[in-house]
Amino acid sequence: MATYFIKLIFFLIGTGFVISPVSAQSCVYSTWSWNVNLKKAVMYRNVNKPYRDLGDDELDRKTGCSVCRQDQLEIKLPNLKPFLICHKLAPRVKATLLDLLNQGKSIKEVIGYRVGQTRGKIDEHGNRTGFSNHSFGIALDINPQHNGLYTQCFSFGDHCKLMRGGKWQPGKDPFSLKVDGLIVRQLKRIGLKWGGEIKGRQKDFMHFSISGY
Repeated sequence: MATYFIKLIFFLIGTGFVISPVSAQSCVYSTWSWNVNLKKAVMYRNVNKPYRDLGDDELDRKTGCSVCRQDQLEIKLPNLKPFLICHKLAPRVKATLLDLLNQGKSIKEVIGYRVGQTRGKIDEHGNRTGFSNHSFGIALDINPQHNGLYTQCFSFGDHCKLMRGGKWQPGKDPFSLKVDGLIVRQLKRIGLKWGGEIKGRQKDFMHFSISGY
């Protein structure tokens, strides 16, 4: 009898009738969309679905991290507000930042996981349809009030227009990240690219991610 039930379980698993714990797990997140016409966030909403029902756009193909809160780990570091990061990156990110803090490096704010559709194609209503790297917990912002996001900035200079965050002043402000500084070098060493070095019209000096964007 026991052998019969064991065979039955394996048969059901093979035919998909038995749901694995991972596929049955809930995926919960809150998100919004950026409207390029209104230039503001719209369509705030909460999502709760089985993990197995995630769409391709809700998963980062390179890392396997998802937009789900369940995929994120909370990082607590001395004198910093806790933040979330994908569990696949969390150990190396935590170790690196802790080492930098122990060396006295000027880090006073870190922002990680936050879900929002700010990239990709624009729908008929003017809403972006693609999730940012922050949405998957694979991006960090370091000291955003001292390392701004600029546009019209193929190379940095007075012509660059500050869009978000504070002015980037690496020669004056100790909280501004330096191109050859230890914070930038150490985060690049663990596989994160710096937004201050991305090609194109934007420079995001606070930002680190797998792709740099």
